Amino acid sequence: MNSDTSTLQEWVGRTHEVEDVVTPRLLASFGATLGDYAAQTEGAALPGLHWCLTPDIAAMRELGPDGHPAKGSFLPPVPLPRRMWAASDVHFIAPIRSSDRIRRRSTVTAIEEKQGRTGPLTFVKVRHDIANDSGPVIEEDQTIVYRVAGAAAATPAPPASPTPAASHELSVDVDPVLLFRYSALTFNGHRIHYDAPYTTTVEHYPGLVIHGPLQATLLMNFAAAIAGTSPRRFSFRSVHPATGAQRLLLSATSPGQDGMALEVRSSDGQVTVKATAQW
Repeated sequence: MNSDTSTLQEWVGRTHEVEDVVTPRLLASFGATLGDYAAQTEGAALPGLHWCLTPDIAAMRELGPDGHPAKGSFLPPVPLPRRMWAASDVHFIAPIRSSDRIRRRSTVTAIEEKQGRTGPLTFVKVRHDIANDSGPVIEEDQTIVYRVAGAAAATPAPPASPTPAASHELSVDVDPVLLFRYSALTFNGHRIHYDAPYTTTVEHYPGLVIHGPLQATLLMNFAAAIAGTSPRRFSFRSVHPATGAQRLLLSATSPGQDGMALEVRSSDGQVTVKATAQW
């Protein structure tokens, strides 16, 4: 597939709308998947539930070889084959509750091409405006990055010295069942999260990839548990892939005037996700 920059820019401004309903089954499934790592919330859905709502649903014949819906409809036909959720900035306006009817309007806001250490990269920025019947509930700016096929990003050298203890820490055990359940909750067909042979031989990761938004959801619930209430703003960015069954370490500073800084570290000490939470 060949698409030059000018052709891709035609996708800027393109919109897509989806509706969904917050069902008791979804709430129960999400809470059961997070288990002991879920924050206690009164009446409102757990932080991160919105990423399980209004998924893009495509027929099997409309999927690409990686399990994602084929590009060229809402998302631009970027010729680079590997896709990753790079970052999100989320503003929570009002709580989501059981039985809410949810509408998501997504808009492609920018497309940028850059040169990275492993080759060319294309960043697609998407704005999500999410509302229920009473009005807006969430505004999110998401960044998706596309890269070349071949070897996955090189593993950085291990930290030279032990990481100092944070104000708050939590260990989270991740296994293939958790990855499968989260893929099912979000209707995410990307094969790197459940198809080990594809993940290692086609996309060249050392093991199944732990979803970026799953790690962000764990951090969001960790922040809510520490502060006693869900953040009004949450931003995260993926720093390095976390792969394979392992124990992740979540860490956070104590809430302050500038909010809270959080991160996830893999079992080898690498930072995989960085985030900030504000109230």
